[in-house]
Amino acid sequence: MKLNLNPHRPWITPLVMGAFLLSATTGVLMFFHLDSGLNKTAHEWLSWAMVGGVALHAMLNLPAFKRYFTQTTGRLVMGAFALVLALSFIPAGGQGGKDPGFAPPARALAAAPITVLAQVAGTDANEVRARLLAAGYPVASDQQSVQSLVGGDLKVQIRTLNRILAKDQAPSNPARP
Repeated sequence: MKLNLNPHRPWITPLVMGAFLLSATTGVLMFFHLDSGLNKTAHEWLSWAMVGGVALHAMLNLPAFKRYFTQTTGRLVMGAFALVLALSFIPAGGQGGKDPGFAPPARALAAAPITVLAQVAGTDANEVRARLLAAGYPVASDQQSVQSLVGGDLKVQIRTLNRILAKDQAPSNPARP
């Protein structure tokens, strides 16, 4: 069965163009740290429209697409990008294989004693202990840290710190009227 995409031609190429405009603009904004609002979310999720559009566009223009694999220039350009893609998986320089930039302050907070976390949270040590207990981590001493309670996993540390530092929590021991 041969798939006939010709009736869909009027919207396939505009789909690719629109998705490229969105992806390129949000990507450039993210590169220069100028993204705001939903730019990153739109870039990550709506790029799937570009993937689908490009696949449909390639199928719509299959003879021309195949021709690029027979031309030296086409093979060299596609091969260069395939090589760059393969190399991008090797941790080297930058943050390759390292923690993200927010990790050092998060790890420092996770290593701080409960009394320091209470000051940072704008509450007292009793409240921090209550929040940790509610998260399933009983505290034996105010000198313990989140790291000593939850271990070295940065994601678990951050999740626990979020529970401790959340401003919208009601006190665990509300005063009785």
